[in-house]
Amino acid sequence: LGHKVGLLDADIYGPSIPLMFGVEGESAESTDTKTMEAKHCHGVFLNSIGFLLPAESAAIWRGPMASRALTQMVNETNWPELDILLVDMPPGTGDIQLTMSQGIQCDGALIVTTPQNVALADAEKGINMFNKVNTPVLGIVENMSQFVCDGCGKVHHLFGTDGGERIAKRHQVPVLAHLPLTPAVREAADVGQPYVLQENTDQQYRQLAFSLMMQLSKHTQHVIALA
Repeated sequence: LGHKVGLLDADIYGPSIPLMFGVEGESAESTDTKTMEAKHCHGVFLNSIGFLLPAESAAIWRGPMASRALTQMVNETNWPELDILLVDMPPGTGDIQLTMSQGIQCDGALIVTTPQNVALADAEKGINMFNKVNTPVLGIVENMSQFVCDGCGKVHHLFGTDGGERIAKRHQVPVLAHLPLTPAVREAADVGQPYVLQENTDQQYRQLAFSLMMQLSKHTQHVIALA
């Protein structure tokens, strides 16, 4: 939408952004041996723990180590001047979330959930945590909301219905999108070609981006955590 965007992969234990952007296997680069250069891919500036560890390696770190790694990635990356920094976080309400919300002061959190009760329970904990640390919840995205059969056009609600609506109403936050279960999204991520950049893709993702920016416009800085 014309904004200069950065994306930080804060899923320390399972970084997936390098694969999804087609740069898996690349290493972090530095021009001064002290800081890291943000990679520029598909128009987005990136950094991920995946650039620091081999793809097959596991980050066997306790919470404080993971938190320090996140803080270093934020503070020691040579980000250009950005309009917005998106932070992709792991699920849950652990050290990474607390570090992000308390130490870096996000302007808002976007809660992504699927409709079934098991996922909603985790999403609700995330909302409660962000409320306690005074991070505004900008909205909820209900992912894998439905599946439309290619052959007959029948709509299947594989993970239940209206889950996102229920917790949104309970916490008085908007539902920004109901995203369908679309094989093309998975296929694009697996080959490192973002789905939304392809021609004739679903407009729901662009509408979600617009709605998110409208919610964020109530705030002054531009750091969003995705839980």
